[in-house]
Amino acid sequence: MTVGEFQALTAEGVLLLDGATGSNLRAAGMPVGVCTEQWVLRHPAVLMDLQRSYAGAGSRIVYAPSFSANRVSLEGFGLGDQVAVMNKALVRLSKEAVGDRCLVAGDITTTGKALEPAGDMSIARLFDVYCEQAAALAEAGADLIVAETMLSVDETTVALDAVRSVCQLPVMCTLTLEADGSALWGGNGVEAVETLQELGAAAVGVNCSVGPDQLAAVIRSLRQAARVPIIAKPNAGHPVIDDQGRAHYSMGPAEFARHMRDLVEAGASIVGGCCGTTPEYIRAMAEELQIRS
Repeated sequence: MTVGEFQALTAEGVLLLDGATGSNLRAAGMPVGVCTEQWVLRHPAVLMDLQRSYAGAGSRIVYAPSFSANRVSLEGFGLGDQVAVMNKALVRLSKEAVGDRCLVAGDITTTGKALEPAGDMSIARLFDVYCEQAAALAEAGADLIVAETMLSVDETTVALDAVRSVCQLPVMCTLTLEADGSALWGGNGVEAVETLQELGAAAVGVNCSVGPDQLAAVIRSLRQAARVPIIAKPNAGHPVIDDQGRAHYSMGPAEFARHMRDLVEAGASIVGGCCGTTPEYIRAMAEELQIRS
């Protein structure tokens, strides 16, 4: 997919993404503490059923389950030499699941290591880490790339630069922002929009962090600074952790969808769900926003 094709797609109206992956895998039996990407490859039917359900609910883009399949994160499981193999297999799995019903985004995220001087991750090493993963995702046939759940403007900038150095696919960027618009490890949403759109991001926004009921002011501020589409992919409200370590989210599909309509009115035009959301949430959004698949 070219950047021009992505722009044409977003010009058609509100673009519907998928919902959560990780929380649904947990609900399907994935244990705590395992390598998610490895577990998916060992239980492909779980992921494929989920993504087919998202496509059926109205998602136009699903995220390949390559979230933490970067060298730094995989090294924690003794899988650092499997970056290319795993990312290619994960993209192929998603493409097999949805066929031509929707696009597949290669998914990258934070390594969890702060950049120098706050941490010990150098810009050069982080750039190489993202280049390696993005190259594998592009080679596998991802239609676009998404850098999501990013913790600072600086690391998102490195990720975007890396992706654009290895391929010409459109890149969507979303940071985890607080309700006041600040990023967890530095910078804020407005700074992110202004910086990332100048560097060639096809769309910028927010994912994870809080529920949609806390993001209207954030989305309005991002929209005012933006020349690219704004993304909103929040959690299903506030999580409550039970005695067994499982998260239960406060918003059901209908309430979530109503708040997502508010975010669209505030300026978001690419929307989906993060932690706690399911295909029912995507279907509810499609109905609330009167999006026809």
